[in-house]
Amino acid sequence: MSRLSGVGVSSGRASGPVARVSEPLPEPASGPAPADPAAEAARIRPAADAVGERLFQRASRVDGDAKAILETTAAMAMDPALTSQAEQLVINRSLPAARAVHEAAGGFADALRSAGGYMAERARDVQDVRDRIVAELLGITPPGVPELEEPSILLAHDLAPADTADLDPAMVLALVTEEGGPTSHTAILARALEIPAVVAVRGLFDDTRFAGAVVDGDTGEVETLDEAVPAEAAQRGAPTEWDGAGATADGHVVKIVANVGSVADARTAVEAGAQGVGLFRTEFCYLAADDEPPVATQRSAYAAILAPFAGKPVVVRTLDAGADKPLAFLDMGVEPNPALGVRGVRVSFDRQGVLDRQLEAIAGAAADSGADVSVMAPMVATASEASWFAGRVRAAGLGRAGVMIEVPAAALSAREILEVVDFVSIGTNDLAQYVFAADRMAGALAALNDPWQPALLRLVGMVGEAGAELGKPVGVCGEAAADPLLARVLVGLGVTSLSMVPAAVTGVGAAVAGGSLDACRRAAEAALGASDPAGARQRARAALG
Repeated sequence: MSRLSGVGVSSGRASGPVARVSEPLPEPASGPAPADPAAEAARIRPAADAVGERLFQRASRVDGDAKAILETTAAMAMDPALTSQAEQLVINRSLPAARAVHEAAGGFADALRSAGGYMAERARDVQDVRDRIVAELLGITPPGVPELEEPSILLAHDLAPADTADLDPAMVLALVTEEGGPTSHTAILARALEIPAVVAVRGLFDDTRFAGAVVDGDTGEVETLDEAVPAEAAQRGAPTEWDGAGATADGHVVKIVANVGSVADARTAVEAGAQGVGLFRTEFCYLAADDEPPVATQRSAYAAILAPFAGKPVVVRTLDAGADKPLAFLDMGVEPNPALGVRGVRVSFDRQGVLDRQLEAIAGAAADSGADVSVMAPMVATASEASWFAGRVRAAGLGRAGVMIEVPAAALSAREILEVVDFVSIGTNDLAQYVFAADRMAGALAALNDPWQPALLRLVGMVGEAGAELGKPVGVCGEAAADPLLARVLVGLGVTSLSMVPAAVTGVGAAVAGGSLDACRRAAEAALGASDPAGARQRARAALG
């Protein structure tokens, strides 16, 4: 028996026998060279189509965010760009088909990691698709969740979104992963499914002999047992219901909105009942571009995502790129520390035309779609930067300008920043990694990026206080907003809108509606008095009764 610790990302305590997710596939061999490269290349597309079709079939059996994730993964598997590049590797380098797919997908994954942030987290999706196509070509069982014969605790190095999306809560007692972090799809979907989950458990697979486990998704503790124990699921409440009003029980208004970055995201957000969009990521329009997309191209792409939100509020974030998220046409060069270099709004200071053309496209898309569009800038650090950006937004004919609070200096200067913009939105994911000097993609540092860290909550409280004094909205668009308990703490800290993945909308909306503003404030005060994330959770839960 041993005790391990990680980051609890979905509440509840469960125990039972363990089941292990199969290991990732080893790298396919680079030889022998195919006797007929054309015939070998011709095997790739049918294999990719077969994988995509199976994923679409799985998507047809589920709804909501799970459906969107599976459909997105299926489309990725059938992406002509991936299959075409793999085919060329077979033809030009005489690689076996499986090796060609492995290398082609590796290039795509590297590009996403270079993009950083949300895009970097999607590299795991590409790896999942790669392994499924490789397994199809080799005629072997793809890696993934095993067929469970009894309710079990699922152990994995990491879980791909497609593996998590359609898990059966009746069979999966809890999730434990060695990798991942608080913002991973595993965390988000586990909360939506009400499955206890702990991620970033160092040493989880050092001992493979244990047969049972006890998992606490609140404290992040995992107790491994030499023998299997009877299955005991976490207690689940009645199915979550929410009237869509976006308010506490005593009528204090809190907007419950969604994060989107694609047409599929937009549709899923509407189906989930989101009151609008708190973060529209525009990077998708630029990632594959060797040249800056024309205004007309951007306008059309944005309008397609805005259209489902006609008459509703949508906050569009301008391009978040730079030396740490390289785009070919920006030609940023090499920096010694790109995460602390020219990125976000800083790119626009020397390339104002790029920003102005994007704002022109956003204004056009707003007119085309009928959405109530506001615009905000990423990586703002000072009030003067915020003022400069607001001036560009208003010059483009867009009425409301805001900025992201994701740099500690911006949180400390929130009052001065709010004097020159109409609203702010706190990006808790980036703010946490800058506060704790901890890369959010580094599994070993996941505990420092826990959104329940009291130091992070204190910064949120400072921004909320400034917003209340000046009568201006303060949103949260990091994954902290997707945790129903933490959402109530954020409201108590002065946050007026919560933006999250669509899967979390109903649960968060119901949690906010389930108590008064005073109760939220008591929970916030209790959490601020804690010395660590586990204590903050416990104190907040106790304060809410």
